[in-house]
Amino acid sequence: MGGEDRRAKIVALLDSAGEPISGGQLAGELGVSRQVIVQDIALLRRSGIEVESTHRGYVVRRSDVPRRIFKVRHSEEQIEDELNLIVDLGGTVEDVVVNHRTYGVISVSLNVSSRRDVARYLAEIASSRSTPLSRVTSGYHFHHVSAPTEEALDEIGAALAERGFLVDRLPYETVK
Repeated sequence: MGGEDRRAKIVALLDSAGEPISGGQLAGELGVSRQVIVQDIALLRRSGIEVESTHRGYVVRRSDVPRRIFKVRHSEEQIEDELNLIVDLGGTVEDVVVNHRTYGVISVSLNVSSRRDVARYLAEIASSRSTPLSRVTSGYHFHHVSAPTEEALDEIGAALAERGFLVDRLPYETVK
């Protein structure tokens, strides 16, 4: 299989998957090394296909799914409540983004769409020496959230506001 055919197969696999696929899994499926997959992903991104890397693997972001950015603030103890609130209302938390005045915009893909994903994410944080990214901005952070409908996003925004998590953006914040 040539490179173009392999990249088309990667997109098809990611498109049809219900969850992220690791580079190792893609490599095994396509009979190439993981490094070849990494290079193919870079070429796909350069061609305009939005392939995101998550802590569990690669996903293709669909452009036809409603998406919104929410700025939130809460304590580290409230992370589980915030994420469960979003996924229980049908949302997928695509990433966490901070806008640090010195370091600029820092973004990490999450792709959390179920309570199981929330539990897995929290277990990874707890079992490592890492801390949540929002710690560098005193709990302030953004999430790109996708959902099946605009109405679901409205409901998520209202629920975040009701819980006191939603906050106003500042003029210098350039996160889009």
